[in-house]
Amino acid sequence: MITFTEQQLLAWITPLIWPFLRALALFTTLPVLGTRTVPMRVRIALAAFVALAAQAALPPPPAVPLDSPLALQLVAQQLVIGLALGFSVRLVFAAVEFAGELVGLQMGLNFAAFFDPLSASTSTATSRFFGTTIAWLFIVANGHLLVVAALVASFSAFPVGPEPFAFLERTAPHRWGAELFSTGLWIALPMVTMLLFVNLVLGAISRVAPQINIFAIGFPVTLTVGLVGMLLTLPALQGPFTMALERALAQFR
Repeated sequence: MITFTEQQLLAWITPLIWPFLRALALFTTLPVLGTRTVPMRVRIALAAFVALAAQAALPPPPAVPLDSPLALQLVAQQLVIGLALGFSVRLVFAAVEFAGELVGLQMGLNFAAFFDPLSASTSTATSRFFGTTIAWLFIVANGHLLVVAALVASFSAFPVGPEPFAFLERTAPHRWGAELFSTGLWIALPMVTMLLFVNLVLGAISRVAPQINIFAIGFPVTLTVGLVGMLLTLPALQGPFTMALERALAQFR
């Protein structure tokens, strides 16, 4: 007959349950892997696999009885840290989509809005194009591996301990909104400058030659210049996206 004590059971379960909860919370909010198209069973399996594979790199967790009040606080800590990590990556995606909104506004395409079933919200054509492109780039550039590495490193930066919410003072998540707008404007600045120059030229033409119907030629010109500008600046999107992603993940290392 096989017998085991409560201490042995805690020694078996504790090293797995805290990484599993943090990884599961991460895959709930992470872009691409946390969308509605990925079944919940796949996310649970990925979280269990990451928790099991990362055992060699994790610090030893404290032995906390699972029926104690401290265990509830530690569960909340793992969930909040995992959600914050996924949310920081989602903010990088939102910054790129915000850049697409700015570009579409200058091109005159913001009237073409579509319903996005993944985010349950409306998005413009340029914003959706930028979001789809950056999702492919996230996988091709091994962004998901960087996120998993940041998840494992977060156990050294924010270990499982008696101070479950100490990481809020270090990461300051209330300041992440400023990063969203600054990064989005940084990405869209070349296109916005180009289209602003085109609008200035069209305004000068309308003043010099009033007989030209500027409203008839303005939209095709700005649309053509915008599409050509997107084609030229799209290869340079990897640099700002990678820098913003690494800056967001550096807070958890």
